[in-house]
Amino acid sequence: MNRFECPDFLPPDLRVSLAGATRLHTLCDGSRTVWHAWGQPSQPAVVLLHGGSGSWTHWVRNIAPLQAAGWRVLVPDLPGFGDSDLPPGCTDVDALHAHLHTGLQQLQASGACGDRVRVVGFSFGGMAGALWLAAHPQDAEQLVLVGAPGMGMATSQRVPLKGWRHLPTPEAQNQVHRHNLMALMLEWPTSLDELALRLHAANVQRDRMPRRRLSSTDIVARALPQLQVPVSAIFGEHDALYRERLSELQAAMPRWAHRWGQWHTVAGAGHWVQYEATQAFDQALQRVLGSVPA
Repeated sequence: MNRFECPDFLPPDLRVSLAGATRLHTLCDGSRTVWHAWGQPSQPAVVLLHGGSGSWTHWVRNIAPLQAAGWRVLVPDLPGFGDSDLPPGCTDVDALHAHLHTGLQQLQASGACGDRVRVVGFSFGGMAGALWLAAHPQDAEQLVLVGAPGMGMATSQRVPLKGWRHLPTPEAQNQVHRHNLMALMLEWPTSLDELALRLHAANVQRDRMPRRRLSSTDIVARALPQLQVPVSAIFGEHDALYRERLSELQAAMPRWAHRWGQWHTVAGAGHWVQYEATQAFDQALQRVLGSVPA
């Protein structure tokens, strides 16, 4: 365990709301996963899994409301992202569940986390959560998928992302980052504030798993029937991964998940729904999670 430090570009209100966190390390096959923790270890836990090319900061606006509601909030940097190691041979989401399972076991053994755990996964993190709980159903009591791909429902409109690593200046790179954020992550130009740009630019610099391909398959759709925990979903109305197909996905998921929970569409929001429509997303998540178990 060591001291948690917020990124220096976070606005003062967020720095205050995120103060008091701890930074925890777990090991699996010699690779370190870094976890960020808020709240008391005795409280029921919510594990938040970030999206591809991201880090814990994908949830930067949602942590404090969960903590205020009484949850222990655990947010790892997934292996290969943020401050966590890239395990040898790890090239995609299907290699992550062992690290999450082992990490949670180590946190529980050390007293940093109790036995009551819910998992909420955004995008790539939703894929990771589904595969994790399919392989280790005893690890959590609930799974909430947020904008998760891997459903075998590719949209006919390819998301037009651009490369940036070859560009010589931060200004040129930021121009591409703005394009990519609007192409995939956000629906409204007003949502692309300075914080979103700074978070994204810092996160993509630390993505060491660049050739991920499983998101374009049906790997999550095939995993859902294996899950023994209740499954719910929260998606932005304008999620770029499901343009013109979101209603089709809404109809399919209760058929795939044997223990279906709730579906929530957040009006007006894009893929990064928990950032773009924070209040509406937090309300939907609180409804899905329910009150904190005694």
